[in-house]
Amino acid sequence: MNKDFIDFCHKTFDPSRLFMNAPMRFHTTFCIGGPADMLFYPASIDEVQKIIQAAKSYGEPITLMGNGSNILVRDGGIRGLVVRFNHTMSSIVASGSDITVGAGALLKDAAAFAQRQGLTGMEFAAGIPGSIGGAIFMNAGAYDGEMKSIVTQVKTVSAAGEIRSYAAHELDFDYRHSIFHEREEAICEVRLHLTPGNPADILEKMTDLNGRRKSRQPLEYPSAGSTFKRPPGYFAGTLIDEAGLKGFTVGGAQVSRKHAGFIVNIGGATANDVQRLIAVVQERVYARHAVRLVPELRIIGEP
Repeated sequence: MNKDFIDFCHKTFDPSRLFMNAPMRFHTTFCIGGPADMLFYPASIDEVQKIIQAAKSYGEPITLMGNGSNILVRDGGIRGLVVRFNHTMSSIVASGSDITVGAGALLKDAAAFAQRQGLTGMEFAAGIPGSIGGAIFMNAGAYDGEMKSIVTQVKTVSAAGEIRSYAAHELDFDYRHSIFHEREEAICEVRLHLTPGNPADILEKMTDLNGRRKSRQPLEYPSAGSTFKRPPGYFAGTLIDEAGLKGFTVGGAQVSRKHAGFIVNIGGATANDVQRLIAVVQERVYARHAVRLVPELRIIGEP
């Protein structure tokens, strides 16, 4: 990395939130990934703007990351700067039926806050292991709910370091897609519109959905969540199961015995293990069903 950029960062930001050669296995739910040259936890939109502008001026590449829950970092790690949003940007504030949420807030915490405020509409997200920012990026969803149904505004910092604001209709939401797949912008703050409801009823629904998730998904192992997008007219897990791949293992990566739609890290898995296993699953499912599975998780970094 550029030494002047490193010096600038240590002089400008709290050094306790800057990490050099940071192993990304400690920063993803898959517990996989080589080192990032530099990793930074911003505490405000102003800090996001400053570090993006600085990285651009020094020619350092930037990778944006939320909770690391829908991502596979390859074994060679990530060159340049990783800006990771976590509890340092996780404020949640209510105003009537709206809540404004920092990008680093976890979905489960935002859903629990909404429940305490007597606001319904976010129950589907209570068990998704991601951050608000990542949920916007992917249009996260579960149990017939999606982020696009509750988002009204998103505040970002562009690749040029400009603060921008998007209304919901500008976000190009689709299945596991948003406009930010085409625009490299740091999602910093999100406004959600919910509906007044009974806190006890909301809690009951959240408890039911979380119970279903726990009974059906392999939460006992590290993973990136659902490995593949749902193909039209099918369920990925069913296709993989019918191809006889439950329990199929490459190195430390395994098609979950509990839910074939998940690839899990059963111990010491590398990104290469996961990518090889993904390729086997795609090949065998296509051979049996003539359906092409597309990964839902993002694969980033150097081989």
